[in-house]
Amino acid sequence: MAEITAGMVKELRGATGLGMMECKKALAEANGDMNAAMDLLRIKSGAKATKVAGRVAAEGAVAAFVAADGKSGALVEVNCETDFVAKDADFAAFARGVARVVAEADPADLAALTAARLPSGETVEQARQALIMKLGENIGVRRFARIAPRGELAFYLHGNKIGVLVDYDGDAALGKDLAMHIAASKPLCVSRNQLPAEALAKEREIQLARAKESGKPEHIVAKMVEGAVAKYVAEVTLLGQPFVKNDKQTVEKLLGARSATVHGFRLFVMGEGLEKKKGDFVAEVMAQAGGARRNEQAGAVQPS
Repeated sequence: MAEITAGMVKELRGATGLGMMECKKALAEANGDMNAAMDLLRIKSGAKATKVAGRVAAEGAVAAFVAADGKSGALVEVNCETDFVAKDADFAAFARGVARVVAEADPADLAALTAARLPSGETVEQARQALIMKLGENIGVRRFARIAPRGELAFYLHGNKIGVLVDYDGDAALGKDLAMHIAASKPLCVSRNQLPAEALAKEREIQLARAKESGKPEHIVAKMVEGAVAKYVAEVTLLGQPFVKNDKQTVEKLLGARSATVHGFRLFVMGEGLEKKKGDFVAEVMAQAGGARRNEQAGAVQPS
């Protein structure tokens, strides 16, 4: 059996980010073959992924990618358990890589995305499991969106929590402004004709009930309802919203002045609809750090 030296363990640990004991065991099992040991760790990462799969992953990041030729772009949301991991460089790189795969491979659904290959050659699923093993948290790709634009494509990321892609006709500066506006004002769609009929009907029903409580005559109630619905439409549609850089001007008027058009957009806000677990983040980090120290002590390798 090949001798497993501290240098070999250190090299494998540097390549995988895993604990010394795990690396030493893998090297022993692979009889000192570094590549075989890395494969073993990759295989075992699937078991670790299964163990953490039931844990709530309500933190994470939104990442974006736009192809160099501007003919495709993508947004993805990748979730983890803590904001601490969401800020990790490897986690961020994985999210960006997945966004690139979405833009370039155009997967039909999440199942197809997990089987698609990253530029490194490994599948998204293989990379996800390796990241779980390295970072020790449940990690998953929750959703993605891809745009093949009719016009130009602009994107904006607000930190790693909000991402926007905009398909528009106009100059680059306008595209950036529109993306930033959408991130700040969060419209539901571009214009009134894109609002679902059910949403408008529900809003009208709510406003009618409110107006009737005023006790005013029916013709006044009708005007109150129409005014309230019009206000709602302006608030939730991109064209109706006051432009964030000049609230005296709606986005519709801004576009008209620039002879520009918005064909569509996608907006991701990290964690929308997910239930976050409550806890003491500082205590959580300290617990993780304590666990890491114990693992280091337990897996210490004496130089040969």
